[in-house]
Amino acid sequence: MPASLVVFFVALPLCLGIALASGAPLFSGIIAGIIGGIVVGSLSGSKIGVSGPAAGLAAIVLTAIGTLGGYENFLVAVVLGGAIQIVFGLLKAGVIGYYFPSSVIKGMLTGIGIIIILKQIPHFFGYDADPEGDFAYNQIDGQNTFSEIGMMLKNISMGPTIIAIIGLSIMLFWDKILAKKAKFFKVIQGPLVAVVLGIIYFVTTKGTEYGISTDHLVSVPIPTDFSSFIGQFSFPNFAAITQPAVWVTGFTIALVASLETLLCVEATDKLDPDKNVTPTNRELLAQGTGNMISGLIGGLPITQVIVRSSANIQSGGKSKMSAIIHGFMLLISVVLIPGLLNMIPLSVLAAILLIVGFKLAKPALFKSMYALGWKQFLPFVVTVLGIIFTDLLMGIGLGLMVGVVVILIKSYQNSHFLHIEDASNGVHRIKMELAEEVTFFNKGAILKELDSLPEDSFLELDVRKTKYLDFDIIEILEDFASKAKSRNITIKLISERGEALNLESYVDFFRTKPKLGESNLEMKSV
Repeated sequence: MPASLVVFFVALPLCLGIALASGAPLFSGIIAGIIGGIVVGSLSGSKIGVSGPAAGLAAIVLTAIGTLGGYENFLVAVVLGGAIQIVFGLLKAGVIGYYFPSSVIKGMLTGIGIIIILKQIPHFFGYDADPEGDFAYNQIDGQNTFSEIGMMLKNISMGPTIIAIIGLSIMLFWDKILAKKAKFFKVIQGPLVAVVLGIIYFVTTKGTEYGISTDHLVSVPIPTDFSSFIGQFSFPNFAAITQPAVWVTGFTIALVASLETLLCVEATDKLDPDKNVTPTNRELLAQGTGNMISGLIGGLPITQVIVRSSANIQSGGKSKMSAIIHGFMLLISVVLIPGLLNMIPLSVLAAILLIVGFKLAKPALFKSMYALGWKQFLPFVVTVLGIIFTDLLMGIGLGLMVGVVVILIKSYQNSHFLHIEDASNGVHRIKMELAEEVTFFNKGAILKELDSLPEDSFLELDVRKTKYLDFDIIEILEDFASKAKSRNITIKLISERGEALNLESYVDFFRTKPKLGESNLEMKSV
């Protein structure tokens, strides 16, 4: 319950802000948050993941609503996207989630933490020109992440700033001191106290110099009666299903939402103190089901979201009940107390998100990643900077590209071990030990070493560890076998059993049956 309450306060402004940034009805974000909590939370195998509308899809939604001819036509694409995600799950495409490098995942968490902090600074000081949930570098209000902070410095609002500072101070005091004193202070979370004080501050200072205007408050649509509440739901126009653009948009939603979800699953599993492992295929099935239901009743596309998931973990969430309860809280609150929700200052919610962001992007993480060496640090830093200066998926893509380059460099370096044992009597004795798997990535390194061997050398080529030789390497060895005679290079080949073999025979074996090189048994037979 305490964790679900914090997730609720984090999710509420993001649901509304992402809907606004997407050019969709505000209530569509609330619908996605409710479905993400109740439906996806129930079906998911994740104990701490929380789903809802995603900032990464806002630009896609904004464009699609215009090109597809209206929001009702767009909802058809959401339903189709959910169905495609279910197909992904049935095809076991969730395995993709296990292939993201750890350095990129850590960079993603850190980058999101930094971008949360940067994006919440203007809201903290009462400058709300850009809606919550716009996490891209180039913002929909025409500014970028850093120019927005510059604009904020000229437009600081005293009322929101005062209560934000009070709220932040209370939460830090609660977390660092009171929570360690008694169990009561863990049950009643600091963010709840900060929000209650924010409402009290708004009511008591209304109309004064230090009051808070309504444009700095949460803005939940308030229905006048039951029929007007039902009227907030939209329904897909299935007549548009014959449009090719609807199918393209549906597939795009399915692909992007699945990638964001799998990345978030990998990240939340790393943050989880209990180290639970989320079944990725089941997660795709849950997300697909959630998206189909969300699209059928007028909601935005859904993914698992790292901001809400990390808030859940930081607040002590241990089971999927916190995600489900937060969904029910969204539903009950917008039905019964929308007026009370509209008294919550956005600056107080920004203070909550600042703490979430800082816990994701602790400075100590940079130090620990640097200590692991450049092969871990470089993809990490590129991912962080990419997220800050572009957006989530682009930043991760850049990090992955650098990670692949690092792997290629590492593979190039680790193809063989070369050691000059003796150069007495004018004879160079050289030992070359090939790696377990030698592919075309290693072609340049091995060719360079073989060509640089001096004449009248003695080469001991150790292939005892080698289980696989790529065809390109076989060709190099074949060429070298003929060149060695003219250069008076004597070759001794050490096999699996430590026996000296003929290089030409070894090459012929791999040339005629290269696939057998993948088997230890076949290597022993050689």
